[in-house]
Parts: sequence; C-alpha cells; structure tokens
Amino acid sequence: MDNSWATFGRDLHLDLTAPGGLRAALMSALRDAVRTGRLAPGTRLPSSRSLAADLGIARNTVADAYAELVAEGWLSARQGSGTRVAERTLPREAPEAPRTRSRGPARDPAGPRYDLTPGTSDVASFPRTAWLAAARRALTAAPNEAFGFTLPAGRPELRTVLADYLARARGVRVDPDRIVICAGFMQGLALVSRVLRAEGEGRVAVESYGLDFHRDVITRAGLRTVPLPVDELGADTGALAGLDGVRAALLTPAHQFPTGVPLHPDRRAAAVNWARTSGGYVLEDDYDGELRYDRQPVGALQGLDPDHVVYLGTASKSLAPGLRLAWMVLPDRLVDPVLALKATGEWQSGVLDQLTLAEFMSSGAYDRHLRGMRLRYRRRRDQLVAALAERAPHIHVSGIAAGLHVIVELPPGTEQSMVQAARWHGLAVHGLKSFTDPTADTAPRDALVVGYGTPPDHSFAGVLDALLAALPGNG
Repeated sequence: MDNSWATFGRDLHLDLTAPGGLRAALMSALRDAVRTGRLAPGTRLPSSRSLAADLGIARNTVADAYAELVAEGWLSARQGSGTRVAERTLPREAPEAPRTRSRGPARDPAGPRYDLTPGTSDVASFPRTAWLAAARRALTAAPNEAFGFTLPAGRPELRTVLADYLARARGVRVDPDRIVICAGFMQGLALVSRVLRAEGEGRVAVESYGLDFHRDVITRAGLRTVPLPVDELGADTGALAGLDGVRAALLTPAHQFPTGVPLHPDRRAAAVNWARTSGGYVLEDDYDGELRYDRQPVGALQGLDPDHVVYLGTASKSLAPGLRLAWMVLPDRLVDPVLALKATGEWQSGVLDQLTLAEFMSSGAYDRHLRGMRLRYRRRRDQLVAALAERAPHIHVSGIAAGLHVIVELPPGTEQSMVQAARWHGLAVHGLKSFTDPTADTAPRDALVVGYGTPPDHSFAGVLDALLAALPGNG
C-alpha cells in the first residue's frame, strides 16, 4: 500500500503513559500500533517536527525514537520519502466467515457460471457516463439546504419529476405531495404495513405465487398474510370479499411475479371495487412496469382509484438495485402517518442520488436508457424463445410479453431434478415451487422461472446451450 500522505500526529492516538520516559513510551506506542495493524505497512508517519508539535514533546525525542525504530526494522526512512511503517509480514487472525441470509433457493457453494435468477437486471449496462453527467449538473444546481437533514418525503425536485413521469408513462394520478421516496421497495412495503397495523389491520392478502421476503416484511410489521389464488388471469381478486378481516392486498397487476400474466381487466375492476367497498387498500407492486415488448403497456391500477391504491415503484429494474431508490404514491389519508413513521429514524435515500435521478429523468436520459434496455432485453428474450422452439419444441414457455423472466413448463415431478441438473451445468436457476406461498392450496405445477436480465450479451449463447442441455428430454 502506497500512502503518499502523512498521518496527522493527533490521529495516531498514541498512549505515552508507559514507564521509562517519553522516548521509550513513544517507541512502545508506535510498536503496538504497527503490531496490531492500526498502522499498516507503507503508512507515512508525520515528520518529527510535526509529531513533536502535535504531542507537545521535544523534536529530538521524536527523531531519536524514529531512528531507533528504523534500526529495529519497525520503520523505514528514505530521502525524499519520509518515515514510513516498514513492509513486513505480520501474523493475522483467520477472518470470520461472513454470515448471510438466503433470499431464495440455495445455490451451489462453488457458485454458478451463469446467473438466471428472475427479477435481476443487467447492472453491467448501467449508464455510467450519462449518470455521471447528470450528477455533475445536479450537484452544481443543488441549493445549499439540500445538504442538510433529509426530508422524510424525499427531495421535492425528484417528487416533481416523478409525478410528471408516472402520469405520462404509467397512468398514475398523482400530486408530488403524495409521493414518498424510499430506500428500496422493501422499505416502502414495511412502512405501509406498519401504518396499517397501527390502524388496527390484522391480515393482508398476498398472491399465492410471490417472494417470501415480501411476506416476511408484512409479518414482521405484525400482520398476517393470506394467500390469494393465481391462475392464467392473474390473482383471483374476486375472492377478496370472502376473506374475513382482510382490508389490504399486495398485488402485481401489470406483470404477476413470477407467473408473468397481467391481471385481467375484470379482476382489476374487482380489486378496486373491493377496496372501495371495504374501505381497504390495494398495494400495487409495479416492479417492472416499463419493460413491455409485445403488447401495449398495462397502465397502473392506481389510475382507477388513487384513494384506495398504494402505488409502489422502483429504479431497481430500470437502472440498478444498488441505487436504493424507490417511491410510493399514497392515498391522501396515508400520507401523514407514513411520513410521521419515516421521520422517526427510517433510512433515507441519499440526497445526491435523488437529485441525480431527478436530473437524469428531466433531461430525457432516463427515457433514452429505457428504450435501449427494452431493445436489449427483447433481443435476449427472442433468442431464448427461439432456441426453445427450435431445440426443445416439447417445452412450453409462457409469460414472455414483458419483464425480465419467462416460465418454462416442465413435466410433472421433474422440477427439483431439473434445478439440480441446471446447477451441474453452471446455471443459477429457480423452480416455481420456491416462489409458492407454503400456506396456499395450489395445484402442483412444475416449471422453471428463467431470468434473462443478468447474463451479458457476449455470453448469452453459452447460457442458452447450458440451459437446453439441462432440460429433460433434451440430453
């Protein structure tokens, strides 16, 4: 490590209380700092004059201590390079193995060669140059107060731009004052769930196919989840009226995750009518609303009734999950309780990222990026569907009109063996059962949920070869 700057003496935190005089105490403290790794090899120390002034001792005392530690091999000194911690091999303790929490089916410890996890985007295509340009413009134009304490609702610049974009692109009816910026979809879902629990709600309907950690967020808020059947028309929202004590439902209307079907118009109307009649809410997860290929975009359910639908959107699929930027459009009566809860210490998204996204969207760069990503994802989807049709015509594929994944139907009883076979071929792939609510009474259905967002273009042909080789009956 080449540290070209010198550490300030006051930052060394040297204890000079050891017996034997100041020079001996200084040498002992420096040895301990090097031995414990607090001063890494190559670290440049302050000059003897500077350290003496910071410690309030004589310069000769520091110079003598440095000279002796150089002689002992603890430090090194070269003309023009100053005094540094000597490069040495020191014993280190074995690092503790990191602890992780699984958010899906277990993966091969060796790691897959290709990642076909559904719902993941191509982060390698993040528009770095355009984002950097937007960040520079946003930073230059930002008012000084923007760098103070963050507003619970988020920066007004981003909420204003989002209101225009969501109305234009997703058919959302919204005023900027009803938008709340969140540090990801999960935070938004957690905030709404906790507010609903505080208002006395006890149960939330969730689709029988979905993500387990979304159900976990709801249950950690003190609510219970009730599975809602899903078929080829989407969630059976007509069943909501028969669920006792349920006044909220989490749905993915535009593109059901993971089955890939849009919610049928009759069922969209049924969901909204149920929310109006019961005084409840539909929590609309519009996780990939912009990614449509073969059909007209399905507008947000929120447009049918802004007073009973909580709209939740995110930049995770359109840009990158690492930005931790998502947003909620709330009914009027939920705005104040959500903001009051968020102000109690909830994590806020970074101001600069919010201002950058606002500039990125208002400049047109967001729309241009989305057009390019739609073309890229559609090409991959077309390659996947064409390869299956040509080389595995006995395999049916569905859910292909939108999003970042498809459903590959399998013969009954073969899902688990197929997942294992895929791992042997270096693929991280998930079966449909891993997304099934364990409390749901669903008919057995064997399928793979194959994501195509992550593999880079140059390796996609190899991905398809590995997938096809693993499919049953395809050798």
